[in-house]
Amino acid sequence: MAKLQIGIAHQPDGQPEAPSPGGRKRRTDVEQITEILTRAGHEVFSVAVDGSRECLGRLGQVKADLLFNLVEAFGDDDTKEPHVAAHYELLGLRYTGSGPRGLFLAMDKAQTKKVLHFHGILTPRFVTVFHGRLEWAHDIDFPVIVKPAREDGSIGIGFQALAGSIKELMERIDQLHADFNHPVLIEQYIEGREINVGVLGNTSAAAFPPVELDLSHLPEGTPRIAGTEVKWHEGTRAYRGSKYVVPEDLPPGVVEQLQAAALTSFQALDLRDYARFDFRLAPDNKVYLIEANPNPYLHSGADFIRGARASGRTHPQTILEIVEAALSRYEVRA
Repeated sequence: MAKLQIGIAHQPDGQPEAPSPGGRKRRTDVEQITEILTRAGHEVFSVAVDGSRECLGRLGQVKADLLFNLVEAFGDDDTKEPHVAAHYELLGLRYTGSGPRGLFLAMDKAQTKKVLHFHGILTPRFVTVFHGRLEWAHDIDFPVIVKPAREDGSIGIGFQALAGSIKELMERIDQLHADFNHPVLIEQYIEGREINVGVLGNTSAAAFPPVELDLSHLPEGTPRIAGTEVKWHEGTRAYRGSKYVVPEDLPPGVVEQLQAAALTSFQALDLRDYARFDFRLAPDNKVYLIEANPNPYLHSGADFIRGARASGRTHPQTILEIVEAALSRYEVRA
């Protein structure tokens, strides 16, 4: 690969550092990716996207062969992630990951489900509601998962997201409207295993082996969902006991279904370079796609990278493949 000038576009605070088992601070994804690209011979520099007007002006001055885009919000507003990519487009900047169209589609969970239904992908039945007005309605039965329709990273999805009665449902809707002020998605709860599949590439995209989030440690009666407690509440039993594994007991036909659904969804949602798709695998081996995640977390400990390793790739190889995939879209020879 030829030497390139690569800017790492990121939010200044970045992903919070997590303590390693030895008590030392773990390097952030920004630090890891910077090291990988530098070792590959590229000239790497930081591009802070801090949510200010000034940073938008600074982006206009960036001279780079490629931006490695790690931005997931603008300021404190993660719904503005697609707007950042749109700004890159207006400036004519080349960048990794999905464009504004794919980011907008994947962020709106209801629209995602409608698009995927058209393409034959099975998703849980659902209803959307906003301030008392139904925007879309299937007939669904309790229990249901009640979550924001336009957030990612499990924001707004905790164990309390599971509602088993009209009273719990209405209380949850009121709370989400107060917290987020946008439509609420009410989705049929699918009992089963939490599986994700990564996708890497574009015209010849490849699906990784499935990765499972093992939630068997959760106390009896606790919803087996990848909520905020599992993902972000460090020090709790829910966080400490959760682990990602590459399951060896999945029938080949189920693995094929998961990977085919991921690839179809990747193309249908107009995603680019890399993405992760979250599924529920029901006891009868039906595969339900829950969520599409463009530009997933790329830290060496992330579930996307675990899937990459299961495919035979190292962490550095995966990062460099993302660079190559992005450059190929712009017809730049690496």
